[in-house]
Amino acid sequence: MNSTSALNSAAKPDIHICEVGPRDGLQSIARTMPTEDKKRWLTALHAAGLREIEVTSFVPAKLMPQLADAAEIVAHALTLPGLQVVALVPNLKGAEAAMKAGAHKITLPCSASEAHSKANVRMTREQMVENVRNIVALRNEIAPKVQIEAGISVAFGCTLQGIVPEDDVISLLSDVIAAGADETGLADTTGMANPAQVRRLFRRAFAAVGKDKVGAAHMHNTRGLGIANCLAAYEEGIRAFDSSLAGLGGCPHAPGASGNVVTEDLVLMFEAMGLRTGIDIAKLILAREPLKTGLPGEPLYGMTAEAGLPLGFSYA
Repeated sequence: MNSTSALNSAAKPDIHICEVGPRDGLQSIARTMPTEDKKRWLTALHAAGLREIEVTSFVPAKLMPQLADAAEIVAHALTLPGLQVVALVPNLKGAEAAMKAGAHKITLPCSASEAHSKANVRMTREQMVENVRNIVALRNEIAPKVQIEAGISVAFGCTLQGIVPEDDVISLLSDVIAAGADETGLADTTGMANPAQVRRLFRRAFAAVGKDKVGAAHMHNTRGLGIANCLAAYEEGIRAFDSSLAGLGGCPHAPGASGNVVTEDLVLMFEAMGLRTGIDIAKLILAREPLKTGLPGEPLYGMTAEAGLPLGFSYA
């Protein structure tokens, strides 16, 4: 099919993409995007077919004023039909706020690097595992339907520590599942991964906790390898990916680690391979407009938006 009719199929997509720009992207920008523009952006992303969006993070406003409107943003996201609303939280207080706001899923960043863990959430790795355990207990008590993902940050290398031993990654991944997290995942927070490393580490993750417990691959394009690393993860069996519209994003506590994988480019790759994402690329490119309005002059990245769809392109 060469029209958007393919996108309206009731069949489950082959590839699941979670858009993280409204959280990962905006936390990395010094300016604050107006709340109404954020809402328009979320609505446009939903209209393009995205059905999971990490919409915000529940952190102290004094530390991250860009996301001070977290509860209001979650409330808007909950009005979008069929959308799984995801919020990132660093600790028990943030988790409680996210649950009370109505988020369907919360993501906890658990750093495989001790240096990054202390810089990012001010906890050791052991304290972070205990944090996961406490949040799971709270979830079980007040919001049993909320899903908890404990993602492993800096799994492929750290700008503060350098090399992160793979044994440390697998040990932490196993610990967060044992602490009660519903799923985990591997994040190339610093953009240091390469495809061979991605294949090897996901293979080890599957062996450690089972394929059903390993969720999304979260790759950054800092050194131009983001798409290649996503393809490597796909070839190992991963079917869920995080990405950011226009490539916004990075970690404030990982110097030099800029640039998430561009959602538009990731969708194009999979659709061109004959794999359904359920996302309309033309509408995805249009979703850049509220982003431009809310953050005028902010650099936007991505080859697909610049070049357009290939002649004769058809959706999977």
